[in-house]
Amino acid sequence: MRHITPEMAIDLILLPENLTIWAAVAAVMASFFTAALTAAFGLGGGLALLALMSAVFPAPAVIPVHGVAQAGSNAGRFYLQRKDVVWSIVVMFSAGGVIGAAIGGRLAVETPVWLLRGGVGLFILYSVWGPSIKKFAPGRITFFTTGVVASFLTMFFGATGPIAATMLSAAKLDRLNLVATHAACMVFQHTFKIIAFGVLGFAFAEWAFVIVAILLSGFAGTYAGTHFLRRMPERTFKRGFKYILTAIAIYLLIAAAINFKTG
Repeated sequence: MRHITPEMAIDLILLPENLTIWAAVAAVMASFFTAALTAAFGLGGGLALLALMSAVFPAPAVIPVHGVAQAGSNAGRFYLQRKDVVWSIVVMFSAGGVIGAAIGGRLAVETPVWLLRGGVGLFILYSVWGPSIKKFAPGRITFFTTGVVASFLTMFFGATGPIAATMLSAAKLDRLNLVATHAACMVFQHTFKIIAFGVLGFAFAEWAFVIVAILLSGFAGTYAGTHFLRRMPERTFKRGFKYILTAIAIYLLIAAAINFKTG
């Protein structure tokens, strides 16, 4: 009779096919630290978690499971920071998000990934460092359009939070309003994505144990990051926010170059 170790039992009972217990543990641990980063600076954690999941998860599960993890992480951030949300922005972004998620699954496959990643990377760099962004004041239509574009891209690209974060930065919000409003926007965006993938047939039930563990770890990280945010000087936040956005843009440009070369 074959001896079954505790690790094998967990694999058989709780984990989906083609996912090892070590891959699941890595994702759960990463969820804490990436959620803390996002809670403190408003962005960065989603892309970091996506990169890790892409390395250890089966390819078809990466974007759907990452979407649930991000919805949960942002929901925790939204709950802890709810008093600082600017709802007029959230309403317009979410209205656009419904449209973007609805058409994303059908049209995204027709556009090269390298082009989209490169475009987003250049957009972020120009928005952060370009001279004209200081004179730009986004309004209702801008946030509606941002919701459409971000939700469209997130259906296959995964972490599009930097797009919304760039627009919120241009709106001249303080650190508490920016992070809280971004969290609320991301909750709606990722919820739309989860619904879309459910309609498309992804088996979320098979990933239930892993998803719950990731969500619990992410909430703990969000709690820690929120306390750090409230104690952080405004100047430190703005500097860190700008540098994280820049690092994400550079990452996207490098990924676009690799996609172009290999595709």
